[in-house]
Amino acid sequence: MSRTFLVTGAAGFIGSHTAIALIRRGDRVIGLDNFNDYYDPRRKRANVEAILQEGGDFELIEGDIRDRALVERIFRAHPFAGVAHLAAMAGVRVSVEDPWLYYDVNVTGTLNLLDAARRHGNPNFVFASTSSAYGRTEKVPFVETDCADRPLAPYPSSKRGAELLGHAYHHIHGMDFTALRFFTVYGERGRPDMMAYLVFESMRHGKPLPLYNGGRMYRDWTYVGDIVTGVTAALDRRLGYEIINLGRGEPVLLADFVDGLRELTGKKGNLVEEPMMAADVSYTYANIDKARRLLDYQPRVSVQEGLRRFYEWYVRAVGPF
Repeated sequence: MSRTFLVTGAAGFIGSHTAIALIRRGDRVIGLDNFNDYYDPRRKRANVEAILQEGGDFELIEGDIRDRALVERIFRAHPFAGVAHLAAMAGVRVSVEDPWLYYDVNVTGTLNLLDAARRHGNPNFVFASTSSAYGRTEKVPFVETDCADRPLAPYPSSKRGAELLGHAYHHIHGMDFTALRFFTVYGERGRPDMMAYLVFESMRHGKPLPLYNGGRMYRDWTYVGDIVTGVTAALDRRLGYEIINLGRGEPVLLADFVDGLRELTGKKGNLVEEPMMAADVSYTYANIDKARRLLDYQPRVSVQEGLRRFYEWYVRAVGPF
């Protein structure tokens, strides 16, 4: 039986993939996006075109999660089975420059959605959080029982705040709220501010790109298709209040990741070594035991295969090297 889901940030990277996954299994999707200029809105329009090409039951609403009246109208008009809240201001480094915007969108926007949801049927609420909530933890691999109370920048701080809001609404209103802490996501339709995309751009145009700490940083690179299977699994399960890591569980050295991109393109890129920023960490590594247990989550795409898919998409969508 078809169900209706709200996907916020539907025109974005993970949002567009999530909308397509839901449509392909026969669900109705209401997509909400404000097409802000954090990166070129034309890329987001292209993502929406990819959704529309699926030919499923999809409705796009242009609007902002900070608009309480709009959010109220959306929830009043649609009996949602679940909410995939993927809209956010993203990026650790940029959040240092404008923390007010990050809190307005990531905390107040989430509050608007939570409050409308609890007044209109209490749909299952799945929230996109971040591995950067762990800060400079000494618990490796990162495990959800870590208190995560020492964020290093406004972005992870705002995401942690939204997680705590979810707990308050679960406690008071009985809402089902699952926070998924995404580890470094890459793949087709990736944002142009993300590392994998930036490396391709440097290789294609020769522009200098900072390689922090000389690439001596480990990241738990996770292919977007695997992340989306975790999101849809969480939408299908009412778990009360849970925080769950979504990663691959296999950290890879950034320098090795870049070498993989070089092998695909035959280009070196203009990468310039710079010190690691104060808001950054040298290691991310997801313990995904909880995701396996509660979501039957099993990442299937190797980094090598994921890079190949990302490269092939980039050539089709952006151009040859």
